Amino acid sequence: MLLNELLKEHQKVEEQQATIRQLISDAAKQDATMSELKEGIGILTAQLKEQAAQIQKVSAQMESERPATRVAVNKP
Repeated sequence: MLLNELLKEHQKVEEQQATIRQLISDAAKQDATMSELKEGIGILTAQLKEQAAQIQKVSAQMESERPATRVAVNKP
């Protein structure tokens, strides 16, 4: 009877160790995925800043090319 209980406990320990190994593996994969996502976000942020600068440049060009407003003066 005692040997049977010991074998059951040993089986539980082995299952727990397998679960722990799987969780560690999953965590490592998640870390790798998060690193990739962070890198992607960094790239997107840089592209967004570049586009904002281009938009600002074009807006400034359009503003400088806009004809000046003329004021008509009526002389009596």
